[in-house]
Amino acid sequence: MLKTSLLAAVVLGLTVSPLSYAQQDFAIAIHGGAGTILKKNMTPAKQKKYEATLLEAVNTGYQLLEQGKTSQEAVIAAIQILEESPLFNAGKGAVYTFEGHHELDASIMDGKTLNAGAVSGVKTVKSPIALAQKVMDESVHVMLSGDGAELFAEQQGLTLVDNSYFNTKQRYKALKRAKKKLAEKEQELKDFQAAHESLPNHYKYGTVGAVALDKQGNLTAGTSTGGMTAKRWGRVGDAPIIGAGTYANNDSCAVSATGHGEYFIRYHVAADICARMQYQQIPLEQAANKVVNDVLVEAGGNGGVIAIDAKGNISMPFNSAGMYRASRVAGQKPYVAIFKDKK
Repeated sequence: MLKTSLLAAVVLGLTVSPLSYAQQDFAIAIHGGAGTILKKNMTPAKQKKYEATLLEAVNTGYQLLEQGKTSQEAVIAAIQILEESPLFNAGKGAVYTFEGHHELDASIMDGKTLNAGAVSGVKTVKSPIALAQKVMDESVHVMLSGDGAELFAEQQGLTLVDNSYFNTKQRYKALKRAKKKLAEKEQELKDFQAAHESLPNHYKYGTVGAVALDKQGNLTAGTSTGGMTAKRWGRVGDAPIIGAGTYANNDSCAVSATGHGEYFIRYHVAADICARMQYQQIPLEQAANKVVNDVLVEAGGNGGVIAIDAKGNISMPFNSAGMYRASRVAGQKPYVAIFKDKK
């Protein structure tokens, strides 16, 4: 995003400041998912709601970093703002499974220790990212799933809710549309897998995430999602998989991904970006763009990432039509965007 953020723009009445390549005291970037996000399909009122929530989330994390809090605290706080918004496919706004309920995933990774925590298929945990942190800090494991993860959440005193807490009218309408398309395609193709593959991309992904660098020089990455609309058989995407949807290492960078998870898993996208930085000694922007706009595109994978390196440089490339995103670097005004930046 360094390249595009050098352009002047006005978002929510705020002038976007260019990101610097110089060492930053602290910085944060967030995303609310990538996909077929077109300006022609969004009303001005809805766009303002998205931008306002993104701004609230990035500023919440930024203020914690400014106070000297850890990057982990900033990442969790920013993600929880997005989890609590019905606008995004995480937490309150999670999509429906084929059977008509919600299964949520999340992960977090500490760049200093390389410790990580992840959860998949949870149905009653209000904040999956908070549970992922507990798995990282309070257990000997990296990933917990399903009933076991929920039992652990209860033992850790996290807030539990009925699965209906995640119900929203817009996501239910999307499920009905997806199931209708699936039924039509399955009848035509005689194969559920092929029918599901034919679904438009906007049914296949949607995620929130955050990456941050704190004043102590530590990186953290976190990701949270409701998964794929009409998913079946306990499907798990890239969001809770360390190295695919989330990765952080103080020696290179921190990354949170969003897109068609199967591709991000196969190409271990988050870890690959950091590895290219570390082993090829190339800048963050070059590594992120190579993976997102070359490797993924050649494979047929859609989506994007937010990434930050140990100097506070930020890159937010995506190969889809749009990506909900925001960033803020120490001493600068926030950057908030949804669509592709104008060249």
